[in-house]
Amino acid sequence: MIVHFVGGPLAGRVLATTDAPWFGSWFTIEGRTEWTLYVPVHRDPATGTVMAEVNEYRPVGR
Repeated sequence: MIVHFVGGPLAGRVLATTDAPWFGSWFTIEGRTEWTLYVPVHRDPATGTVMAEVNEYRPVGR
C-alpha cells in the first residue's frame, strides 16, 4: 500500500506500508518536536493507494 501525504510537514512525501489497511498515524520530522496526525481521506480500491491529510483535531496531551 502506498500513502501519499497532503498538507502539513510531510506534504508531497510518500510512505510504502504493508498490505494491511492503513488507518492513520502520528508522524514527526527528524529534529523537530511537534507531531502531526495524518488520517486517510481517500482510498483507491483498485490500486490500494491512500491519500492522507492532516487531522487538525488533536487529543488532549498532544
